[in-house]
Amino acid sequence: MPKLLFSKIRFYDIKDLMQNVKRPRRIDVVLNRNRHKKDIQCVMMHKTNDETYPAKLSWQVDHKLHPTLEKLLRDKKYLAAFHSFLQSEFSEENIEFWLACEDFRATASPDDLRWKAQQIYEEFIQPTARREINVDHHIREKIMKSLEEPSLSCFSEAQKHIYLLMERDSCPRFLHSDAYLSLKHKSRSLWYI
Repeated sequence: MPKLLFSKIRFYDIKDLMQNVKRPRRIDVVLNRNRHKKDIQCVMMHKTNDETYPAKLSWQVDHKLHPTLEKLLRDKKYLAAFHSFLQSEFSEENIEFWLACEDFRATASPDDLRWKAQQIYEEFIQPTARREINVDHHIREKIMKSLEEPSLSCFSEAQKHIYLLMERDSCPRFLHSDAYLSLKHKSRSLWYI
């Protein structure tokens, strides 16, 4: 039989292959979900009744093994690796905007505040900006209005929007990338030396 790429298989060929597969009915899916919830509740009851076991379930402990975006941004090694990862994906403007906003919020002088706010707007927010970030029109308008009298919080909504974008989109891909895995492996091997 000749080898076919998946894109070459026609829909009716796939449909013919799937005839003998039994598809679950909707009620079966609902009943299985309820049964699974009861099993989890039963495990939780056993764990709470028995004091020798820890209070957290295993999936909660496994979830803690991967660092959050907040932890990545605090550690300089991981921040540099995340920045280079975003450069490889052509989205480094997100992390650079976030870092510029952090620097902006640490500004004390009102003259520096006005100058830095204008610089951030021209570099990241303005529609024809060199490294324009992806924010809503409403956020853009609020920032334009706040540039008349800039405050420490004039970019906070855009910064939060970009943070959530990186947390949902870029960070999970980074945690599965070779760059993160090799850095994680290096940090483990250095600890044992």
